[in-house]
Amino acid sequence: MTDIRDLHYVRFEMEDLDKQAQFLTDFGFKVTREANRLLARGYDSSPYIYVAEQANGPARFKGMGFEALSHAELERIASIDNVEVEEIDLPGGGLRARMIDPDGNEIDIVYGICQADALAPPERSPLNQDEPRLRVGQRVAYTSTPTSIKRLGHCVLNVTDFRHSEAWYKERIGFITSDEIYIGSEDKALGAFMRLDRGEEYVDHHTLFLVGAGHSEFNHAAFEVCHWDYLMQSHDFLAQQGYEQRWGVGKHVLGSQVFDYWKDPQGFTLEHFTDGDLFNRSFGSHKQPIEKLLAVHWGPEGSP
Repeated sequence: MTDIRDLHYVRFEMEDLDKQAQFLTDFGFKVTREANRLLARGYDSSPYIYVAEQANGPARFKGMGFEALSHAELERIASIDNVEVEEIDLPGGGLRARMIDPDGNEIDIVYGICQADALAPPERSPLNQDEPRLRVGQRVAYTSTPTSIKRLGHCVLNVTDFRHSEAWYKERIGFITSDEIYIGSEDKALGAFMRLDRGEEYVDHHTLFLVGAGHSEFNHAAFEVCHWDYLMQSHDFLAQQGYEQRWGVGKHVLGSQVFDYWKDPQGFTLEHFTDGDLFNRSFGSHKQPIEKLLAVHWGPEGSP
């Protein structure tokens, strides 16, 4: 069982922070602009779930951070790679141990970040589906808030050597496999959806998905939104603003999320999702053919 609570943030660097700030706002984040970086949050109590730092060269993915539940866990993981624990120079403070994964990504373990005040989540009138009917005598109504994104749900990385990266992350973060993807026969693994081992506690079907692509590349990061209607409202709004859609709207077979993928101005893919599966340790680990990876319950088949 792991003492990692969840994936906390993803980090990038890029030249045009102004253009990125506009996209992030349009995507549904509450964005704060500092002199040399952008911080974006959702409506839960995390002070930031997305960080973009100023750079003079090409935009790139820098890494991600996972939140430890104890100082002892932070120290334990730091000792594996013999890295120092240092203070975090971001809102909420806290401590960080920064490691380098097999493909050169900066992977932070953080602890003690002071939580921000949670924001009011957007709401909508009850759904009239099956019984009992909950919305009677009223029209559908929505509330408007600074952000309609709740949290960072998962990250997907293309990696050079899947088995090497899988072992690295499992040793440090405590992942267990939800669904391993194979091509042709079960011994030819392409990658795996991995969830946090929190014992009997229910967690997302995957917090990290590693794809053995033979090279290192950021694939996408996925952010949970408040409800189905917002996902569709945002889909229409992003299209009207001229942003490039990558895949969706549809519903995955593995993980079950309703998904909508978009490309940001830097070329990175970010996903809105809602209605994902939750499992605990008893769900076990499974193997699935690549056809299941790309399959959908409804919507366009394909890949981001």
